[in-house]
Amino acid sequence: MTSPESPLPSPSPCLPPPSSLPSSPTPSSSLPPPPSLPPTGEVMVLALGRKKQRMLIGLSILPNLFLAFLLSSDALLTLTSPHHCRLPGPLPAAQILNTSLPWEKGGRVGDSGGLSQCKQYINGTQSGVENCEAGWDYNVTEGLRINIVTEWDLVCGQYWLVPVEEVSFILGVLTGCLGLGFAADRLGRLKTLLTSLTLSVVFGVLVCVSTAPQFFIVMRFCLAAASAGVYLTLYITRLELCDPSLRLLVTMVAGLTTVAGELLLLGFALCYQSWRGLLGTGAAPLSLFLTYGIPGVFPESPRWLLLSERSADLNSFTERRDRGRDDESFTELDSERSPSTRPHLSFPELVHSRNIWKNICVLGFTSFISHGISHCYSSFRADVRGTAPSFYWTYLLSVCAGGGAWLLLWATVNRCGRRGILLLAMTMTGLASLILLGLMEYLSEAAITVFSVMGLFSSQAAASLCVLFTAEIMPTMIRGIGVGTVLALGCVGRLTSPLMDLRNHYGYFLHHVVYSSLALLAVLSILLLPESKRKPLPQTLADGEQYRRPSLGRRRRDNVPLLATPNPET
Repeated sequence: MTSPESPLPSPSPCLPPPSSLPSSPTPSSSLPPPPSLPPTGEVMVLALGRKKQRMLIGLSILPNLFLAFLLSSDALLTLTSPHHCRLPGPLPAAQILNTSLPWEKGGRVGDSGGLSQCKQYINGTQSGVENCEAGWDYNVTEGLRINIVTEWDLVCGQYWLVPVEEVSFILGVLTGCLGLGFAADRLGRLKTLLTSLTLSVVFGVLVCVSTAPQFFIVMRFCLAAASAGVYLTLYITRLELCDPSLRLLVTMVAGLTTVAGELLLLGFALCYQSWRGLLGTGAAPLSLFLTYGIPGVFPESPRWLLLSERSADLNSFTERRDRGRDDESFTELDSERSPSTRPHLSFPELVHSRNIWKNICVLGFTSFISHGISHCYSSFRADVRGTAPSFYWTYLLSVCAGGGAWLLLWATVNRCGRRGILLLAMTMTGLASLILLGLMEYLSEAAITVFSVMGLFSSQAAASLCVLFTAEIMPTMIRGIGVGTVLALGCVGRLTSPLMDLRNHYGYFLHHVVYSSLALLAVLSILLLPESKRKPLPQTLADGEQYRRPSLGRRRRDNVPLLATPNPET
């Protein structure tokens, strides 16, 4: 007899793991924290918090509204109105002027001439002529009723002081772009900004109390240099506070703010009718922006801090990041100030950075052409037909063309790239010049206006895009120097405008032909530039050297997902 089957054994509990295997971690044990990586420029910008970042960008845009009063008022200050010798007695009638002033022929083609502006008959008789001894009367119909020309009688024998003032102003902007751009890289953006703001307020007051044209010209030079420093420092600081996707939008808003300031400038000119009140309106509000120096209001550029070797700032940033505070806690990256050290710039390495030098030369040459040729389009109708348009038409056309250029850049640059739109703008500039120069005898007044507006529009778009392009491909270590150099070369191009005015626009045709030829040469040089669309800003010289022109024959590849299986046949 067989014994009954024994029941199946119940499942035994899991055996303990062998002693050689590590046991599962207990709640009391914790893994060691991962090593903290050094912060990058993008990380430090994000550490400010989205709200703080947008507030700082807004604070960097607001001064542009008042800088337009200081940097764009030269046309109103030096506008020369029709004038004639001051005759004794009350305001003379037209019949008395015809018998007291000699007739002079016009100096331009199509100009029939008019009553002399610098001569009068001796004792009211036609026996001889003499210079104006009692001053001049002005028939002011446009612009300021009292500017430096009407206040100090800068006409006739003293007219040469007007182009000297214009050249001095442009040279002041050039000096400020170079000198204060270098200071922004070596001393910091915030220190340079506060210094430039202080100098702008001081020299703005001195300009407003000027009692002689010579003193005015010297102070105007200093004011231009300081104002250019404020504009340049805010430009690069604003760009360094932006993500790659925001750079174009923020720059466009800042450009439109400057356009709004130029429109307000004309409105205030019609209200004040005095150049002192106009410049005072632009200089006085800049003193309010000195509050940016208060700790916690406007911090130093985070990207510049990475290069300045401030260990206390970076350690403070790392500690706060590790503690995991919210975005609102990252409000000041340089709250714990240590003795500042300058960014280390290796001049031998800078000299051998051929790609950086190539980019600066190409963009500087393009800026020189685009700034210099703008004046040719503004005065082309007067040069060819001898009938100058009104000042208000010329001023509003130039300002509106600048605003339209910014809107065009905002709509196209992020889609087609910086290099492609710059190439298109310079091509349109060259074509407009060639059409105007080659067919000017066959074009109607409307056609001349259309092609002049097209050339003015495209040249201003190219000038604005050159500065943005430079700021994006220059490394943080020399961004102030790079942008300042491109702006300074643009000022060199603008110098031809007062020099042509001094010569009464003689040789305008050759002047326009030279710029048109150089514009076509600039089109070819733009092909050597890299593309900076949606790319991070370079920090060091080595990063800047990596921005190279993409190969024209390289095939464009799509981004392959990480988990995709590669095809061996490809």
